[in-house]
Amino acid sequence: MQAKFLQAKFRAATLAASFAMLASGAALAQVDVSNAWVRGTVPTQTASGAFMVLHAHENAKLVGVSSPVAAAELHEMKMEGNVMRMRQVQSLDLPKMQDVELKPGGYHVMLMGLKGQLKKGDTVPITLRIEQGGKVIEQKVNAEVRDMTASAASSGGHGDHKH
Repeated sequence: MQAKFLQAKFRAATLAASFAMLASGAALAQVDVSNAWVRGTVPTQTASGAFMVLHAHENAKLVGVSSPVAAAELHEMKMEGNVMRMRQVQSLDLPKMQDVELKPGGYHVMLMGLKGQLKKGDTVPITLRIEQGGKVIEQKVNAEVRDMTASAASSGGHGDHKH
């Protein structure tokens, strides 16, 4: 009888600890990342772009990016008059429960000074620094290298994004 009571008590404590770990993990993983990809390169190319869809469960901000394959920065492309301009941005707002798409011709992760060619089928690790609730967390993403001619239209768009 004593053994069954101790087993039940242990199971309850284990279950409570599991829920606590899940709850704390959920508090940190409040931004879903889908459809992460990088445009492939030719052997001598030194830069490329990474694209993805970000979906924050609570208001958040993308405040930094990094990758072991190159220097990484958050960039924006937009038309100014008749000229397409690209510039670095320090952060990108991720409004609660809205998809924010990093895509060709818009916001994207710029990979500069590539250490090697990015070949279709390879994977590029990218770390996102996300500020949420007064804390900055790092979220790892593995982006698939797609064909050099890949565009937002051929990337599957955010239609693959599920909740």
